Amino acid sequence: MEQWTLMAPCHFGLESVLKREIYDLGYEITEVQDGKVIYTGDPEAVCLSNIHLRTAERVLLVVGRFPATTFEELFQGIKEIQWEKWLPKNAKFWVTKASSVKSKLFSPSDIQSITKKAMVERMKGYYKLNWFPEDGPAFPLRIFIMKDEVTVTIDTTGASLHKRGYRTETGKAPISETLAAALIMLTPWHGDRILVDPFCGSGTFPIEAAMIAANMAPGMRRHFTAEAWTDLIPREMWTEAKADAEAEVNLDIETDIQGYDIDGDVVKIARQNARRAGVESLIHFQQRPLKELHHPKKYGFIITNPPYGERLEDKSALPPLYQDIGRVYQNLDAWSMFLITSYEDAERYIGKKAQKNRKIYNGMIKTYFYQFPGPKPPKKGKRP
Repeated sequence: MEQWTLMAPCHFGLESVLKREIYDLGYEITEVQDGKVIYTGDPEAVCLSNIHLRTAERVLLVVGRFPATTFEELFQGIKEIQWEKWLPKNAKFWVTKASSVKSKLFSPSDIQSITKKAMVERMKGYYKLNWFPEDGPAFPLRIFIMKDEVTVTIDTTGASLHKRGYRTETGKAPISETLAAALIMLTPWHGDRILVDPFCGSGTFPIEAAMIAANMAPGMRRHFTAEAWTDLIPREMWTEAKADAEAEVNLDIETDIQGYDIDGDVVKIARQNARRAGVESLIHFQQRPLKELHHPKKYGFIITNPPYGERLEDKSALPPLYQDIGRVYQNLDAWSMFLITSYEDAERYIGKKAQKNRKIYNGMIKTYFYQFPGPKPPKKGKRP
């Protein structure tokens, strides 16, 4: 089967997690850039990547790469791409996004219009048409220009992969589903270990953890732009990939995943979101303040997104809050704690230095993923 070049964007700083996911699907990675992983795969890879990847934002089909420092070079480079190989004559096509970094061509609107003109020129010659109806399947393009190197892609996904479909309501400052999944996968947590999020908000961390524990593919119940590309990817390929993903789900596992929040209304939202995700049986949600977090068992995990205090009037509440986090953690026996926050004094008030501290951009906010790994539990069969 023909091999295509695919690109999966992700949160800046989490490329290593996405790399592991792509390797686990069985595909070869050819390049890693900041916030992007490029790999090769057949048409089925488009289906499996969209359905299974937890940490990618979307899956892009790379159709051209070339240098360009003038708009004429951009026009000619776009025109040389074999658009007839990818787009049927009734395709609806447009540049949905153009980004430029450290390049001479930097106007998104000009890049978009010149790309469209060059595509039409090429397709006119092949299809012998002067006008294209654009009433067929959608082929949205995304163009990246980095240091005068143009990468031309077609978006196979549509709505971003973080839109799993379960989160219709959120609390304040929600963390995205893809970021939550990536942060969980950065930790040594497994589905048979305890996980507590004491600031669960709309439930994203517990829900993503439950989906991982149940082996539930995040995209198995949603639709993707490339499902309409029947000339490139047979419809049955999507049907089989989704059916296989459904068959791999195991909701009969035993879990100890808990989500607490001081706000009863957001706890209700979290329960509703878990129900929509199909994992409500695997999570215990409860209205409970941080200070009441305790657990009799050892070797559990706190994975959480505590308040950052982005608004000036909230800043004064942060020192006592992070002191409480430190006290609660200290009283848990042999637990690990992982938290993402933009609060730069987090370690000071927690009263403990993180073993690792990874810088991650949550949208436009620079945050830190503080990692306090606890001891490993004894292997089964051995006495503690």
